Amino acid sequence: MRKIYLLFLLATTFVTFATAQRRKPVADNSNLLLLADKPATDWMTEAYPIGNGRIGAMVFGGVKQEHIQFNEQSLWTGDEKETGAYQAFGDLFIDFEQSGDSTVSAYTRKLDITKAVQSIYYKAGKVNYAREYFCSFPDKVLVLRYTAGQKTAYNAVLKLKDAHGAKITGKGNTLTINGTLDNGLAYAASLKIILNGGQSALTKDADGNAQLSIKKADSFTILLTAATNYSNQQAKKWRSGVTPIAKNDKIMAAAVAKPYSQLLARHIKDYTNLFGRVKLSLGNAQASSAETTYQRIVAYKKNNDTGLEELLFQYGRYLFISSSRQGGLPANLQGLWNNSNNPPWRSDYHSNINIQMNYWLAGPTNLAECEWPYIDYINSMRSVKKQRTLEEYPDVRGWTVRTENGVFGGQGYLWNTPGSAWYMQAVWDHYAFTGDVAYLRNTAYPVIKEIVEFWDDHLKRREDGTLVAPMGWSPEHGPTEDGVTHDQEIIYDLFTNYIEAATILNIDKPYRDRVADMRAHLLKPKIGKWGQLQEWETDRDDPKDNHRHISHLYALHPGRQISPTTTPELAEAARVTLQARGDESTGWSMAWKMNFWARLHDGNHAHKILRNFITLVGGAGVDYNEGGGIYSNLFCAHPPFQIDGNLGYTAGIAEMLLQSQTGELELLPALPDAWSVGMVKGLVARGGFVISELQWQNKRITKLVITSKNGGLCKLRLPNGLTDATGKSTGATYSFKTRAGGVYTFKAGK
Repeated sequence: MRKIYLLFLLATTFVTFATAQRRKPVADNSNLLLLADKPATDWMTEAYPIGNGRIGAMVFGGVKQEHIQFNEQSLWTGDEKETGAYQAFGDLFIDFEQSGDSTVSAYTRKLDITKAVQSIYYKAGKVNYAREYFCSFPDKVLVLRYTAGQKTAYNAVLKLKDAHGAKITGKGNTLTINGTLDNGLAYAASLKIILNGGQSALTKDADGNAQLSIKKADSFTILLTAATNYSNQQAKKWRSGVTPIAKNDKIMAAAVAKPYSQLLARHIKDYTNLFGRVKLSLGNAQASSAETTYQRIVAYKKNNDTGLEELLFQYGRYLFISSSRQGGLPANLQGLWNNSNNPPWRSDYHSNINIQMNYWLAGPTNLAECEWPYIDYINSMRSVKKQRTLEEYPDVRGWTVRTENGVFGGQGYLWNTPGSAWYMQAVWDHYAFTGDVAYLRNTAYPVIKEIVEFWDDHLKRREDGTLVAPMGWSPEHGPTEDGVTHDQEIIYDLFTNYIEAATILNIDKPYRDRVADMRAHLLKPKIGKWGQLQEWETDRDDPKDNHRHISHLYALHPGRQISPTTTPELAEAARVTLQARGDESTGWSMAWKMNFWARLHDGNHAHKILRNFITLVGGAGVDYNEGGGIYSNLFCAHPPFQIDGNLGYTAGIAEMLLQSQTGELELLPALPDAWSVGMVKGLVARGGFVISELQWQNKRITKLVITSKNGGLCKLRLPNGLTDATGKSTGATYSFKTRAGGVYTFKAGK
């Protein structure tokens, strides 16, 4: 009886909420909603994503037919030699049979990124319908819930489609996909329907595929899970010892045993534990009067909707949590959402900026746990990458990578010799933000040292003692030659991180000293004839070059070799280069430029790039491949969709508000005029310092609360003087000792 009451209460809640949505679509949950007033018709530009770090789905929200396209992140072609490509998995179609008056009104489609829950509300005739979707990390299932304001309201047919043509089989209230790719990777998906009232029956379509029919159901829930037999261990030949069918059966049995309310509560608790750590308010943002996200983007340039800027910041965190969870693979070029078996650039792990950009936000926006898939991926590739590297570069220790990379160690396109060194920045930064010494000793240090050894063997020493990387390329244009600035800067960063790691761990002092000597002899960045930072050792830069890659500014961001406070002349040269390259570009490139301008402490220019980024691409009569910007579902257009732009945008806003790469906590280092008033909570600085609260007004800090996770010396660089809890004035710079767990409060000085 209690279960029946709960189901009735849940259905009533959905109907009541649907009615409220029709009155005022933007009224609930502040700015952190994606809203549409019609179903999606296009996967890339309109459908809304959900994911649990392993399973991803794109929801269309149709009334007569619901379409949900889904993925499992380890479904890849390829092997140890070939990159392969990330694959689409399948589609779920639900055809609804409407009886009587089926006129549809009051349609609302919503993605609430504070809970990672999608909702769809509409009225057909006199009946209110509601759907609620989420993808659970703790329970490993996609959950789809359908309720209505009238009993026996649902008659429908459920169909699964395998993207590789396998037959769909059925048993009882379950549909199953079971197949094998050409490379031998086994995969399977399982769908189970749970009815409240009514009945279900197995039937077959014209091609002999099983399908499920529902008759006169009051409500129903669908659980879907998918798996492969992928293993990230070369020693096991990249295959686990458990079949995907067995994995799915175990997951489904555990999920079915929980009521819907428990599945939802467990999902929200898990997700909000990550997402809820950071809160942001910019420029006195007010809820937009526009009713849909599409309308907000269209109106953005006119009404300066800083709430949309906040939404995009948090949307990046939502996408990151949804596509990168511990135990899985890292977010690829499209996170984990892909509807093609031949996706752009294979939806791979590109080593010359893209996978790295995916992870810039991890430390600063308080999501260090979500960085583990990247770290685990790097470790899983070491053995096969060593083999391939020795084939290309005999007699070297360590390893490196080509530009394109898959999940079995396969790779393609050009050798990107500094690529593995760039990987090491994230490996180091995970320690820098968390202060986890055990991680540094057992995980980070061994792999960082391997890459240092590669460059110890691979660097070319000139007669004057200068060390240069041989035959480098400044991705993705220009000549191949020795001493390319991009390569030199990444190696400098690698050596710096190694020296610090060895010093902290107090090990390998003779080798640490050798690396310090090599760093001192590296060819350094140069300033060219028109004041630019040279991309090559030869002063050949073209001031009219507006290429999307600005690879030679790595030392400015994400590196730490160039800064306005420590190397002002080089910082000015970087500024000249950025001005020459221009502000408009593809989506991910604009995101990187936001970070560059933030590191130059030019908040207004960073915000100008941000405004360029929030440009609608696609829609009625618009080619979604025309240029960089965002689609109406807020996906970043490279074009086409690439997730690195979304995640890089989020990192860029974090850099505008807090920087720590120079050893100081720089508060509001690049605050634009548009954000003269605001608040942020939960950003993290290197050293494990959490900005528990930062408020500002008229671009001056009014309140600052810092929590020290690990203790140690905290150095501040401030836009205005503050006073601490004892009334002591800070000045523009201030240092103080902290204890682990200590909380330190400052307020505006007199």
